[in-house]
Amino acid sequence: MNVKVKGVTLGSIAAASYGLNPLFALPLYADGMTADSMLFYRYMFAILMMGGMMLLQRRSFRVRRRELLSLAMMGIVFSASSLLLFLSYQYMDAGIASTILFMYPVLVALIMWLMYHERADLLTWACILLAFVGISLLYRGKPGAPLSTIGIILVLLSSLSYAIYIVGVNRSVLKKMDSETLTFYALIFGSLLYVVRLTSIDVEAATFRFDLQIPTQPWLWLNLVCLALFPTIISLVTMNLSIHYIGSTPAAILGALEPITALVIGVLVFGETLTPRIIVGIILVLSAVTMLVAGRKAWAIIKKSIRQHIKT
Repeated sequence: MNVKVKGVTLGSIAAASYGLNPLFALPLYADGMTADSMLFYRYMFAILMMGGMMLLQRRSFRVRRRELLSLAMMGIVFSASSLLLFLSYQYMDAGIASTILFMYPVLVALIMWLMYHERADLLTWACILLAFVGISLLYRGKPGAPLSTIGIILVLLSSLSYAIYIVGVNRSVLKKMDSETLTFYALIFGSLLYVVRLTSIDVEAATFRFDLQIPTQPWLWLNLVCLALFPTIISLVTMNLSIHYIGSTPAAILGALEPITALVIGVLVFGETLTPRIIVGIILVLSAVTMLVAGRKAWAIIKKSIRQHIKT
C-alpha cells in the first residue's frame, strides 16, 4: 500500500469515526448532561485508554521540551473546536452547524497559502466545492428557520480552530512525532479547558466546586466510553497519520465523509428517511472524495476530454 492510499484510507476512517458523535452524544443530551461534562468525560476516558494502549505497546511517553508548547497549543485548539461546535448547537440546528463547519478545508487551504505560500490547485478547489454543495444538500432543517448570528460565529470559530489544528500538526515540530504520543498529550492539554470551565471558585468562602454531572442511567457510561474511543481516539490517531501521509488540505477534504456517517446512523438507528435530495448530496460528496483519491492524472484526462469536446 503506497503512502497516498494509506493517507486516504486513514483520513476516511478518521472522518467516519468522527461522524459517530450523534450516536453516542444524543442519548447523553437527552439525559440532561451539559456539553462541558460530556466533553470532560470524553477526554478523561480517552486519556486513560490512549495511555493504556501506549503502555501495552511499550511506547515511550517522553517528549522533547521544545515540543511541549506546540502540544499544549494544538491540544487546546482542538479542544476549543469541539467546545465551540457543541455550544453552537444551543443557537442553531445541528445540521446547519455541521454544514457551516465544513468551511475548514477552505480555511486550511487559505492558511497554507497565506502562511506557507502553498497554493491549492483547481482540482482541490473543485473537490471542496463539490463536497460543500453535497453536505448542504444533506441538511434537513425546517424551511425558513432563522440563523443565529452568535451560532454562526461560534461554528465559524470552531471551523477555524480545527483548520489551525490540521495545519499545526503538519507544519510544526510535531510533524515527525509518533501519532499515538501526539494524540495522548493533545488530549491531556485539551482536557484542561473543561477542568477550568467546570470549576467555580468562591473567593469569599475560599472554596471551589467542580460542577461535573453524572449520568442518571448506568448504561449511559458505555456511551461516554464509546464517545472517547471512536470519535476521539480512533479519529484523532488516524487523522494525525493521514495529515502526515497526504498533507493538511487533502486530509481536511476527506472530512466530508463525516456527515454521511452521521446520516447513515440517523437512517439505521433513529429511523430517519432518505430523500432524492439527500441521495444527490451523498453522490456529490462521494464524487469529491473519488476525485481527491483519483488525483491529478484523472483530472488531466477529464480536462483533455473537455477540450476535445469544445473543439468538436
